[in-house]
Amino acid sequence: MASNFQLDNLDRSILSVLMRDGRTPYTEIAQNLLVSAGTIHVRMKRMEKLGIVKGVHLLVDPKKIGFDVTSFIGVFLEKGTHYKDVIKKMEAIPEITETYYTTGGYSMFLKVICQNTDHFRQVLNDKIQAIKGVQRTESMISLEQSINRQVEI
Repeated sequence: MASNFQLDNLDRSILSVLMRDGRTPYTEIAQNLLVSAGTIHVRMKRMEKLGIVKGVHLLVDPKKIGFDVTSFIGVFLEKGTHYKDVIKKMEAIPEITETYYTTGGYSMFLKVICQNTDHFRQVLNDKIQAIKGVQRTESMISLEQSINRQVEI
């Protein structure tokens, strides 16, 4: 497939439905969009192959399973060349749910979810700050998540 692939209105409609509810059956989407279920299936396979759709995930509310502290950590690296080694070590820390290599004040920005503040302190001190190449960190604890959505298409 060409790398300059453009989504058409049908692709956008399919994605819009599935981004609202990923459990929507292809047959239901097809009925609403007046096409066959096979068309939906073929379109989804093509978008997966192109990397537009990167999988389907089950979303679990962390608080309901005992993880009450969400924090964001700005990481300063000793050198930018440490990034690849640091990220490999961070991949092994399950409490880190998102990482971003950034411009600006921080070298990296992390989202970390922990059970409580003691757990957070242990992850920060014993795991993240102990990684060779991490110079220092700045932490922020989230009080509330007000918006959580995907980009509109």
